[in-house]
Amino acid sequence: MEAKATAKYVRMSPSKLKPVCDLVRGKSLEEALTILKFTPGKGAQIVEKVVQSAAANAENNHEMNRDALYVSEIYANK
Repeated sequence: MEAKATAKYVRMSPSKLKPVCDLVRGKSLEEALTILKFTPGKGAQIVEKVVQSAAANAENNHEMNRDALYVSEIYANK
């Protein structure tokens, strides 16, 4: 099962968000949130909010265990 979350109409360029996305791709949920918490910049806050939303969707809609979650795909497009 897969849980998704999207952020639309973000007022930041994808070229600024892509390096932040690269930091957390393939990491476990807790590790990704820790990395984003200590990464400076507005881009990290935006990505953190989307990752938390995807985790909430997984828990509430798909009844997944939060400890077993990881970031399989993350990207920033126009």
